Amino acid sequence: MSQETSDTPGTPTDRTSATTDTGLEPNVAGALAYVLGILTGVLFFVLERDNEFVRFHAAQSIVVFGAFFVASVGVSLLSTLTSAGLGGGGGFFVFGLLSLFLSLVWFAVAVAGFVLWLYLIVRAYQGETPRIPVAAGIADDLV
Repeated sequence: MSQETSDTPGTPTDRTSATTDTGLEPNVAGALAYVLGILTGVLFFVLERDNEFVRFHAAQSIVVFGAFFVASVGVSLLSTLTSAGLGGGGGFFVFGLLSLFLSLVWFAVAVAGFVLWLYLIVRAYQGETPRIPVAAGIADDLV
């Protein structure tokens, strides 16, 4: 039996066959909830009152990209503070290395965020519901 004809609750067909308050197909609305991160997540979370598929993706978008935003700001702030060379003298070398390390961490966070963003958009468009470990639990509570 193919997944498209399955009557089992939770299959992509069941989750994407309902209508949405936005007038979009649920898979399109779910994917769009990730496009601008928190902004579109909040927009679709507020506009969509009934479709749980869209509301879940909107809530997960808010949580995931909210966490990435906080992590990015935190790492950028630490990197800026350490690049200021607060140690003076011999501390300059240590703070320079720490600043370089934090810049690499920031880059890794940015790349991971971009890859996750693309993954979530594609999977939501396919009618799937990928569950990001901690964010999905929070999103379930919000929905």
